[in-house]
Amino acid sequence: MTGQVTGQGAAGDSRWIAAMPAVFVAIWCTGFVVARLAMPHAPPISFLSIRFALSALCFGAWVFASGARWPSEPAQWGHLAVLGLTTQAGYLICGWAAVKYGMGAGTMALIAGLQPLLTALWLHTQGERLKPLQWTGLLLGLAGLVLVVLHKLGAGELNALNMGLGAGALLTITFGGLYQKRFVKPNDARTAMFVQMAVAALISAPLALLEHEPIVWHHELFIALGWSVLVLTLGGSSLLFLMLQRGAATRVTSLMYLVPPAAALLAWALFGDPVGAVFWLGMAMSALGVYWVVRR
Repeated sequence: MTGQVTGQGAAGDSRWIAAMPAVFVAIWCTGFVVARLAMPHAPPISFLSIRFALSALCFGAWVFASGARWPSEPAQWGHLAVLGLTTQAGYLICGWAAVKYGMGAGTMALIAGLQPLLTALWLHTQGERLKPLQWTGLLLGLAGLVLVVLHKLGAGELNALNMGLGAGALLTITFGGLYQKRFVKPNDARTAMFVQMAVAALISAPLALLEHEPIVWHHELFIALGWSVLVLTLGGSSLLFLMLQRGAATRVTSLMYLVPPAAALLAWALFGDPVGAVFWLGMAMSALGVYWVVRR
């Protein structure tokens, strides 16, 4: 009987480990949909400064309760601070501001989803040569973006401001990913996320004082804040931590190309964001392009 229970438990664990990447991507695709929900009621930097501060408090409590190890090398604190500046504060402030100023959640997710293409192109210049299929994927992904952007420009959704902010989000998340690969050594995910969230909160709080729009404490804002802290930050980061421990993190790469269309579908279902044949064609082209670039 004991052997049977143990076997069932092991099978359940195996199924959960196999499902982790899909669950993580399902959480990740809600990021800019949540921005779409929150931004009518608050300016982006003010909202994010609250989110960063609450996330830092939650991670701090988690670190204290679990006794997680802090980075042992002083330089790693600085490297994690750079990630807090780029992949947290810079990326989210630019992305959420783009949504605030009229960009659809699906379009912003598409722009951010091109990070693997930009990363691959940069690494190619550094000696990691792209294969012919990856070049095809790179061109196809960019063509899909151009198709969506031209369509949205004609519909009046995009303008110079939100396009510039979207590009800023893409550049900061790409830089942060390359910086992490180059400088950041393995650290406990809980302490690493605490440092990043604390730095992002310290950076965004003074900038929030420059915003003049008031925060309207609408029930949608509370939903967005709770989801952002508990699900996106703590839940997503916890899954990533578990995947790193169990060796399942590499499976996420093969599913990340599904994030933009999933975000667009959610935005359409929840908010009625306009989508059409041209939009979905561009999404499909970009998704296939990203898949060809990141596949092993």
